[in-house]
Amino acid sequence: MGRLTRAEVQEMNRRKVLEAAREEFGERGFRDAKIDRIAERAGLTRGAVYSNFPGKRALYFAVLADLASREVAPAPPASVDTVREALGALARGRVARFPLAGAESAEHPARDLPSVVLADAQTREPYAQLLKLDAIVLGTALEGLAGRGRTRLVPVAETALTLLHGADQLAAAAPGFGDPFQVVAACEQLAELALEGSAGAWAPPHLPFVAKARPVDEAWTPPAATDALRGQVAPSAEDGVVAVLGLHRLEAVEEALRVAAPAGETVTAVLVTGEPGELGPLARLTVAELGVALRQAFPRGVWPGVRVVHDESGVVAGAAGVSAVSDATEVAVRVRNGRVVARAEGRGACYAAASAEVG
Repeated sequence: MGRLTRAEVQEMNRRKVLEAAREEFGERGFRDAKIDRIAERAGLTRGAVYSNFPGKRALYFAVLADLASREVAPAPPASVDTVREALGALARGRVARFPLAGAESAEHPARDLPSVVLADAQTREPYAQLLKLDAIVLGTALEGLAGRGRTRLVPVAETALTLLHGADQLAAAAPGFGDPFQVVAACEQLAELALEGSAGAWAPPHLPFVAKARPVDEAWTPPAATDALRGQVAPSAEDGVVAVLGLHRLEAVEEALRVAAPAGETVTAVLVTGEPGELGPLARLTVAELGVALRQAFPRGVWPGVRVVHDESGVVAGAAGVSAVSDATEVAVRVRNGRVVARAEGRGACYAAASAEVG
């Protein structure tokens, strides 16, 4: 066997740290876990841990993201034809993971996620926006079953996620409390509820004041990137909108979806952050869990026309002409026939790019 390269050694050490940290967080929880013990478990120095991860919280998020990326979703039901059936499949997949009362099982590291996120505003706002992204993607998938244009089901998706996240946390805190079958039934019932915002026109109040996108004619040569929802290479030649969004602006993707998707164009949300070492893994965790949920609840044919790309290094953003990123970034470009034909920046950029008149 040849000598390992520096990059191969670093990746091997990173895997050792992740495995050791998974054991440490699982046994002791986030609060009582120690970096020194993780280093000892991995057979590495404390410095080697910090060379791969900027801190304990970043390492914790990376462990959960790694676990989520390796989770195998059960096959979706043979037939999912209605919103009710999709919500039921989604809920059954989630409650199947709830701990049972009296069960002898190892503690899962994710049990501390709510308290870790809650402890700092730096994580709360991005996490809220990541869940909004979940609701938008899930809601538009539900709309694919209901018939696009008939109703907006993002509020239904938000309510379903609220119910499932709450039930998940309570099941961890009080195993055996509540009936999982009732949780599934409650999610199914959401299909019949007329929630505020589900009917009628969708029009955020700032849209009339959004400046039009600038017409441009620029080369579009993005690097290879992975669609984190589908786990496959994201096509780069498709017509559509590419939205570079910081983790405080993820809800803006709906502004592009409502305009571009009905026209048959793809929306690609490129997620960037000013804290890639810590918030990047949190984004990867949340999107990976959403991908599992979509695979277990929806046939591929009704997945929404949105792709999600993680861009912690900023190379995809750079290809879109964004030289510096932060969690407040909102830049969108319109791609047509392999060229960037319109560009917009700032609040409303997604709507401006999607609604730009192009030849």
